[in-house]
Amino acid sequence: MNRHVYALQQVARRSFSSSARRQVENKVPQKQKLFQEDNGMPIHLKGGSGDAVLYRTTMALTVLGTGYALYELVKASFPQQK
Repeated sequence: MNRHVYALQQVARRSFSSSARRQVENKVPQKQKLFQEDNGMPIHLKGGSGDAVLYRTTMALTVLGTGYALYELVKASFPQQK
């Protein structure tokens, strides 16, 4: 029994160890250079095609949501005929 508890402690200690198993490349300087260069593009589109798709999707949902809210407001402002 004691041996199993000791083995569990070893596994837990290894899992939460401060030493990294693999080093991850720091991409922050590259991103800073990309976003700070003056190329005439808006900041929300400098990230590439993924940013453009996300921006267009957000704008489309905003326009559709505003239109639907206005439709419901107009519909609610007129009483229904019985």
